[in-house]
Amino acid sequence: MKKIIVPIDFSAHSEFALKTAASLAKKYNATIYALHMLDIQEISLSESEVYQQEKAIYFLKIAEKKIKKFLEKDYLKELNVIPIIKHFKVFSEVTKIAEEVKADFIIMGSHGATGLKEFFIGSNTEKVVRHSNLPVLVIKNEMVNADFSDIVLATDFSDESIPAFKRLLKSLDFLNAQKHILYVNLPKENFKTTSEMEKMANNFLMKAEGNSDRMINVNYICEHTIEKGILSFANIVGADLISVITHGRKGLSHIFAGSIAEDIANHSTLPIMTIKI
Repeated sequence: MKKIIVPIDFSAHSEFALKTAASLAKKYNATIYALHMLDIQEISLSESEVYQQEKAIYFLKIAEKKIKKFLEKDYLKELNVIPIIKHFKVFSEVTKIAEEVKADFIIMGSHGATGLKEFFIGSNTEKVVRHSNLPVLVIKNEMVNADFSDIVLATDFSDESIPAFKRLLKSLDFLNAQKHILYVNLPKENFKTTSEMEKMANNFLMKAEGNSDRMINVNYICEHTIEKGILSFANIVGADLISVITHGRKGLSHIFAGSIAEDIANHSTLPIMTIKI
């Protein structure tokens, strides 16, 4: 793990993400790319091209001052932090920039649910998660450190998710953490017996890694919803990170029934790592 992208909007939650990135960067000698998406929506197409350029330069200078001040943190001292300012606010472009600098993953802060306003619906974080080909680590609260030692890796053991599962394992390898692979057994039409779940898990691991060595790390839990199962199991094992796989499609179509990534992120205080199929 050598390069981390952190989108910055100067909010407290983006600083939570920055602090987490700093903690990881110190441990693994990584470079942080602090990315600010410059909002120039006030520039009118009816204005002259020269005036538009003057306005863009004006906003750019303001953004440069703000990001310079924002990055003057004690916890960033002696770290390699590279500020990047882009002249648009299209958050689907974050993944493009991350790929250009060959980043390992993206860390973002998010407010989470507030009343009826959900974490993902219409949020910039949701847009990055949906479009990113890299793992996205979503931070909801300030973290004292980033010592992730117990990770819940939720999967439905589908063939479609195998490539993402492999990429997720590779992305998490540097943490040297205990990985609890989890399958949530649902009632009614999705219910499976123990032998059926074990067979499914074994076949999945054989296809994914050519062996079933990780069967010792496979866990099953019965719940009425996948969200409840994941959160309950994370609490049982004392997990400090939950990872899920998403289709990244528009709308709420995901690898699990319903919008599991969104639901978990809305109702869990733990960091969430997502990766797109």
